[in-house]
Amino acid sequence: MLLRDNIYHAIRSEILACRMPPGAEVREQELAERYAVSRQPVREALLRLERERLVTVHARQGYQVNPISIADARDLLAFRLVIEPACAGDAAESGTAEALASLDAFRALEEGTDFIDYNRAFHTALAQASGNRRMAATARDLIEQADRLVRVSLAGIKGRDPDQLIAEHVAIIEAVQRRDGRTARRLVREHVAQAQRRIIPALERSAVIR
Repeated sequence: MLLRDNIYHAIRSEILACRMPPGAEVREQELAERYAVSRQPVREALLRLERERLVTVHARQGYQVNPISIADARDLLAFRLVIEPACAGDAAESGTAEALASLDAFRALEEGTDFIDYNRAFHTALAQASGNRRMAATARDLIEQADRLVRVSLAGIKGRDPDQLIAEHVAIIEAVQRRDGRTARRLVREHVAQAQRRIIPALERSAVIR
């Protein structure tokens, strides 16, 4: 992987994991020193992240991690409601046996694994099982960006039961593995809609949204 891609993925990961929190100021020189590189790959990475609406460039003042926007959060989750059921349906109807079998890894949460990391990996694997590379790439980006919403709103989320969410994943896996596309689409739609109903009110109670 090229150096500039390494830097881009490293900074993006920090933003999505909220290690660079919403609203934080970002300086090219500080990041260059942290990653022991010149400012050029850092600048390229930040401009790329600006196109993803994760940072804002302020002329002669540096960069800022974009605050969480309720409107953008609604748009993101609404997009997931469209694309993830489609991915699940395609996975059930045309995914390879190998891809579907790999979903068994998500039937339980391994001890010591962060639930948010597990959840992201499951939804990403399900999207990739569709076999549609463009759709899977779009879904993966939405899933990763949704992690930031969850991490920011986690303290205010009500009704979040990891055991119940894992049970919902298992039901989705079983529908996909028995090639029942209709049920897989419905279960994923309900699963994402429930997340939407938990996350948006929690964000509205958060002090870091706009």
